Amino acid sequence: MTGAEPPLSDTETAFQDMAHAFARDVMRPVGEKLDRMTQDEILKKDSIYYTEFRPKYLALEINPVTLSELPPEELGKVLPIIMEEFGWGDGGLSVTIGACQLPPLLALMFGKQHLLERFPVDLIGCWAITEPDHGSDSLDPSKQIFHPQGNYGRPNCVAKIDGNKVILNGQKSAWVSNGPIADVCVLYSAADRGNGPDPENGVVMLVPMNAKGVSRGKFIDKLGQRPLPQGEIFFDNVELSADHIIAGPEEFQRAVYAIHCEANGQMGAIWTGSARASFEIAWKYAHERKQGGVPIYRHQSVAKSLFHMYRKVEASRALVRRVALYNMTSPMPSLQSAMATKVTATQTAFEVASDALQMLGGNGNTREYPIEKILRDARASMIEDGCNEILSIKGGYQMMDPDLL
Repeated sequence: MTGAEPPLSDTETAFQDMAHAFARDVMRPVGEKLDRMTQDEILKKDSIYYTEFRPKYLALEINPVTLSELPPEELGKVLPIIMEEFGWGDGGLSVTIGACQLPPLLALMFGKQHLLERFPVDLIGCWAITEPDHGSDSLDPSKQIFHPQGNYGRPNCVAKIDGNKVILNGQKSAWVSNGPIADVCVLYSAADRGNGPDPENGVVMLVPMNAKGVSRGKFIDKLGQRPLPQGEIFFDNVELSADHIIAGPEEFQRAVYAIHCEANGQMGAIWTGSARASFEIAWKYAHERKQGGVPIYRHQSVAKSLFHMYRKVEASRALVRRVALYNMTSPMPSLQSAMATKVTATQTAFEVASDALQMLGGNGNTREYPIEKILRDARASMIEDGCNEILSIKGGYQMMDPDLL
């Protein structure tokens, strides 16, 4: 029903089949069970997050190191296919996969082989960038979205660079994906080189979560993406050697640009998959449910609604895959294009899920059908990794002045 495109290559088909089987057999059933568990139950080492999801995901060996063996042209086609299938399975678990991939991905992107060896791909990673007082503006070190009369204020987390060591103090917000369970943290922080904290020229580093002075907040209770553990991280005089740094102040804005392109591109693929899942549920239900003596898809309003769901999924996928290929093969990836995929896909996921729930009627509100969970998950997607409103403003400025990061 969807996928109006030429046949995939053998490599693309193999990855799609592998990812879809994992999404169907592991992610969707595990995600539905985790969604109904308390946060404490999810964190227990004998929970299905650890006993079923994690080992089966690691067995796939789909990670930045193995994928880096593909030529850029092929990787640009394969990665969005994989992440779409994961998103079809479960949005929250897809984000936890994405967070796990960030430490090795950043180490590869910036040529830090020693960090890749120190923090191997089987560790659980997290991405700590937003702070209690600084949300989506943490993705805007060039202050494109900053109000001319505004005052950024003191950052909540500061990395003091002192010779060959870095001392961390402060906290990251409750929305650190994988924060409560991570082994290693990709930390984006303001830097202090002796003249006070500088949020525009910060530091990116890998922080072992068992380092002295690192502690975690509570796994927050949320409306959607409940299988995704998120919580605060605190740093109390955490002292690390400077070789934990991925990008120093001179490279900080480039590092924000790089991870923003990557994260938004993956979000686009994930939530395209979620939208596709909603459409497929609605299509199936429309053939099973009868009203007025016929299956409801025979009614014009239902057929029209299904068509517009299909149209939105196709448009989102086309944009995501085009941008992924361009950004993987271009000397300079396009940030505004990556943001366009995230905004388009997340808005599509929410709209298609909402329309699907309406089609299911009262049944759509019950837990007997997965659509109410998908709707909750999709609603959160329009806020995470930069809320869509901020991304739209920053994307507009990026188009007008591409020299600004």
